Amino acid sequence: MSTATILLELQYFAPIQYYTKLLAYANIQIEQHENYSKGSFRNRCHIATANGAIALSIPLKKGKNQQTNIRAIGIDNTTNWQLSHWRSIATAYGKSPYFEYYQDDLKAFFETSFDTLFDCCWAAQQLVLELLQFEPPIVLTNSFVKNPEGLLDFRNKIRPKSYLEPQDEHFVPTPYPQVFADRLPFLPNLSILDMLFCAGPEALHYLQQSISTKAL
Repeated sequence: MSTATILLELQYFAPIQYYTKLLAYANIQIEQHENYSKGSFRNRCHIATANGAIALSIPLKKGKNQQTNIRAIGIDNTTNWQLSHWRSIATAYGKSPYFEYYQDDLKAFFETSFDTLFDCCWAAQQLVLELLQFEPPIVLTNSFVKNPEGLLDFRNKIRPKSYLEPQDEHFVPTPYPQVFADRLPFLPNLSILDMLFCAGPEALHYLQQSISTKAL
């Protein structure tokens, strides 16, 4: 584990790469004063289906833009997106080894209403860490600093356009058994939900194996 501090944004059921950072660094800061950024994992995650990876996106209220503070981004709850996401997850992972083990906790999450994107993603992250039985030393930032010194700024480094080929020498995706391995090649760096449902208590082991400690 590196004794350095890493700075990350909050993401929705973030990719495996994101969770290796929570495991690899002794000090973790989560940005809470940034402006919203489009085309990110802040409001979407990728899961595996029989036809490959698909994205689940949280609908946001109109008026969002790149100049809006992340804590002011509201969720559009006029559509029952929670039910849609849960049905997609249950369909994709209903036959996974650990679906029955985690389904009650996940179903309860999707039955909870959230007004803001930040609160939803914070709750999702806390739930995942609880299921992983892992308590990383996370603190929220006190203010926004564009070019912080003395830490690793990893904000906006894990994005949908690059998650399959991350420019990250410290992340080496380790294959684990997946639900559709009989018909699809290994799908790396999906949402942490994929690893939880497929690997269960071994998820932390696979996360650790996916960390390259070279020059950490």
